[in-house]
Amino acid sequence: MKKIAIFVSGKGTNMKYIFQAIKNGKLSHSMVNLVISDRWCKAIQCALKENISVYSLIKTKKKFLSKEIDLLLVKDIPDIIVLSGFLSILDAEFCEKWLNKVINIHPSLLPKYGGKGMYGRKVHQEVIKNKEKISGATVHYVTKNVDLGDIILKKTCIIDSGETPISLSKKVSIIEKEILIQSIKKLL
Repeated sequence: MKKIAIFVSGKGTNMKYIFQAIKNGKLSHSMVNLVISDRWCKAIQCALKENISVYSLIKTKKKFLSKEIDLLLVKDIPDIIVLSGFLSILDAEFCEKWLNKVINIHPSLLPKYGGKGMYGRKVHQEVIKNKEKISGATVHYVTKNVDLGDIILKKTCIIDSGETPISLSKKVSIIEKEILIQSIKKLL
């Protein structure tokens, strides 16, 4: 059984999709063995309903507790770590130790619209403001340089005339789920 650890900060939309993919066989021979959050969020409740071990590690002085996460992970080493709407930045030491084991889904076609502060609707606002014709999502490895890890998979969508950050977010969300599952499957 391949083990997946998921790091979350919000509603857990992509995390729920991973649970569903495991249940329906799209991610066969896989299980989520651990969910870690950096704040109290709705994703925690969802993971608990699935009987998954959950740890909520609160940031101190705006720094996420990477050493504490590391201690949790080494107890039951995952095959892959998925950042699913995870808003904390992992420190360089953690990224080096878990190099090529941590992946992230980003709501743009990296390297455009990536980096610190570029997440969620902020990305879509910038894409529309800059009159881009296409957008999409990217799954990439996590490194000490935010959103600059090697790209695993990306997929595009057309930006329609009159597109809003909300409508673009909905389009990109569909793509995110699709390529996230494809990437996990590819890496396991």
